[in-house]
Amino acid sequence: MPLTIKHLGPWSFYRNALTIALPVMLQQLVMSMVSLIDNFMVAGLGDTSMAAVNVTNQINFIFIVIVNAVCGAGGIYLAQFNGAKDTEGMRHAYRFKVIFVCGVAMVYFILCWLIPRRMLAMMTMGNIAQDEIIDVGVRYIRLMSFTLFPMAISAAIGTSYREIGLPKIPLIISSAATVVNTLGNWFLIYGNLGAPRLEVTGAALATILARIVEAVVFLLYVHRSRNGRAPFFVEFHRIFQVSRRLLAQILAKSGMMFLSEASWVSSETIMTALYNGRGGTEVVAGMAAGWTIANIFFLLFGGIWTTSTVLVGGSLGAGKLDEARTRGKWITSGATAAGCIIAVTGAAAATLLIPLVFSNLTDDARRISLGLVYVIFFYMPLWSLLNAQFAISRAGGDTALGMYVDVSVNTLIFVPGAFILALLTSLHPVTMFALLKLSDIFKYLIARHWFKKERWVRNLTHRN
Repeated sequence: MPLTIKHLGPWSFYRNALTIALPVMLQQLVMSMVSLIDNFMVAGLGDTSMAAVNVTNQINFIFIVIVNAVCGAGGIYLAQFNGAKDTEGMRHAYRFKVIFVCGVAMVYFILCWLIPRRMLAMMTMGNIAQDEIIDVGVRYIRLMSFTLFPMAISAAIGTSYREIGLPKIPLIISSAATVVNTLGNWFLIYGNLGAPRLEVTGAALATILARIVEAVVFLLYVHRSRNGRAPFFVEFHRIFQVSRRLLAQILAKSGMMFLSEASWVSSETIMTALYNGRGGTEVVAGMAAGWTIANIFFLLFGGIWTTSTVLVGGSLGAGKLDEARTRGKWITSGATAAGCIIAVTGAAAATLLIPLVFSNLTDDARRISLGLVYVIFFYMPLWSLLNAQFAISRAGGDTALGMYVDVSVNTLIFVPGAFILALLTSLHPVTMFALLKLSDIFKYLIARHWFKKERWVRNLTHRN
């Protein structure tokens, strides 16, 4: 759906959308800035420490994607039940989130303790500094495993607040947690004000503390406001009292979401592992630094998803199908325009930020990170449009769009292309990434065709 003037909505609509999106975007901005500060502090320990921490974070990214998929599946129904004023339905959707995110956390925790070296080795195949990176990374990933359960609980509660149109609550709580994380890093990484100098271990301990604080505050707040501003909440001793019929419906929808997310995250992981093998610690550290900068501007995507869930999902749940269609068009066009603005401002900001923030990295690492950022922002308008199409479709329960787009393109084009470029060429990692991402043009074409069928224009709140 190309951007045209006739598809742009009135300013009153975008002003309303911004009131929903901005708290989410601010929350992601705060978290991205803390990640930037974390990387700045760890980068001072050298390329090896930076590489080890970020390889671990690449593995943890898989966990985050799965948790987000679970919360997204439940969120489709929670937002529509909110639009229909169905409190009991909202509680069942929340139960689904908690049960499955905790299950994912348990599986991932076990893997982090049983096979950490294998997971880290998979991400550093062919890297000349693999043993160095793994030795540091094993200690870090085992400590970081203690953040999994607090992260899961925070995600279930925080996303539920967003889906009922109260995004400021997770913004405030998560912002407070990031302050704890930053202060903990300052004390423990370098041993400031008499604290022990723990380096990479200190970074992990600071994150554990911050995640625990975040989860505890979420639980205390949601428990106190459960009869007012948290109609979705149920106590843990009632968490398994979920409607089996609704559970089956959510699982049916989420199955296609999981296939889509699994296809995407596995293809990204394969690509990362392949380009990590093209050199030493400077490649891993440089690419990781580039993603850290880019993530600051990916806040747009969170805003797109939350706005689509609340405005489109709420309209569908209330039975206002024509209103949902119109809002979908306005969100798609607005997202594309916003992507263009972010691309220009992001590229300019990165030119200034990378030499300043990552001055302790080698010159090669900084050049790699800057090249990666330029490529990312080149694709930003296209990615914003794709996110809007995916988000609007999922708001109406059409999870097939994402599955067909991701599975087909990633399986037939992206992953084979990654192996071909890795095995048959000596292309630079940034060049590899730029060429492989051309496959997203095919994703857009498939998504555009499917999106026009309007299978997402559906009220999911009717329960028999």
